[in-house]
Amino acid sequence: MLLAATLSLCIAFVLLFVNPEEASSFDLNQSASVQNEPMPPAVKEYLNFLETRLDSANNIGAAIAIVNKDRILLLKTFGVKKACIDDSIDIHTVFRLASVSKGFSGILACILEEEEIFSLQDKVITFLPDFRLKDSLNTNDLSIEQLLNHSSGLVPHAYDNLIEDGLPLYLIVKNLHEVDISAPPGKLYGYQNVIFSLIDTITFIQTRTSYGNLMEKHIFRPLHMRDASVGPKIFTRKNANVAYPHRRIPSSYAPLPFNLGYYNISPAAGINASISDLSKWLQALLGRNLTVLDSNVLAKIAEPQIETPLKYRYIRCWDKIESKHYSLGWRIYQYKGRKIIYHGGYVKGYRAEIAFCLDENIGIAFLQNSPNGVASISIPAFFNSYFHYLNSDSISVPSESNIFNGFDLLEDTTDDYSQNH
Repeated sequence: MLLAATLSLCIAFVLLFVNPEEASSFDLNQSASVQNEPMPPAVKEYLNFLETRLDSANNIGAAIAIVNKDRILLLKTFGVKKACIDDSIDIHTVFRLASVSKGFSGILACILEEEEIFSLQDKVITFLPDFRLKDSLNTNDLSIEQLLNHSSGLVPHAYDNLIEDGLPLYLIVKNLHEVDISAPPGKLYGYQNVIFSLIDTITFIQTRTSYGNLMEKHIFRPLHMRDASVGPKIFTRKNANVAYPHRRIPSSYAPLPFNLGYYNISPAAGINASISDLSKWLQALLGRNLTVLDSNVLAKIAEPQIETPLKYRYIRCWDKIESKHYSLGWRIYQYKGRKIIYHGGYVKGYRAEIAFCLDENIGIAFLQNSPNGVASISIPAFFNSYFHYLNSDSISVPSESNIFNGFDLLEDTTDDYSQNH
């Protein structure tokens, strides 16, 4: 019925609440929280806003999770996996996470430090004796922590062009001695994908286990993230439950072939997951599964480490961020008096956004397979709504226009991976 209304544009916009069959794949307390408890007013109001914006953008497919530590407040999917095909996205449909992968890498590094595999203060050259940068100070002083918080001193986005050309990481690393240096390690933020991904090499040297297997062992399996994976294999399987990427065409979108770019730097951009996976990931980040992510690990990634003077285009959807930092694979914003731990990701045809606020015990994830501005506004619009209700003395529901002022649908300008960072 919904497909018939939009068949001329080959756009399906199918909205799914979790049903009992889908809920059976959750932990019992998760399914109970989705099925039996009312949706908080702030979440309901935000959902109305999001549905309107997705509809206005003629979006192909998307998925959202909103959770607190104890229960899932919202788990919902929208639309289809591929334009012109009646195949609805469900809670187990896999999307690429792109740079949202970095948050997983930061957590994994902290877990391995807890296991005394290495210290985050260890120098990279200790594990890679042939490692060379242009400046000997940076070569000798660069630590694992500085790989993960983007304070290596290299000029930003060093050799992203070689990533996009598909070169293996080890060949790109051999050329790092030619990259200009802008500061000593630990002094200046400069976003990186290549040198960030050296954590893969270091963990393999120390454990003789691949990055993907370490993720499975320490994060995916313990948290029952059954759809999550590292690498492109899921997108090569016949009839796999995956969302296709899309590009913009006049008044609509067209499918793209699966792009294997950035899987050569798995720690920075190589993880795939469903919205069901991310709901469990968010709850663990909020402290629900301390046997998997203990309090020491969670404290480390919540600690601001390096200031990030981001350009306006990166934060234009946020209303007056009070401070901006980076920790270990995560951005940390001070926003409306609270600390928000956040990351976004973009790779051709996919957008991913994730954030959580420990102060208010709330987290949100948004996945999308259409290039438009909805992903950019999804996180700040939610926190504006949620904080509005927390600060309000009235139990009445205010009009949407009062909460979401300034969130007119933005044109998406992310025509390459780096622009979203």
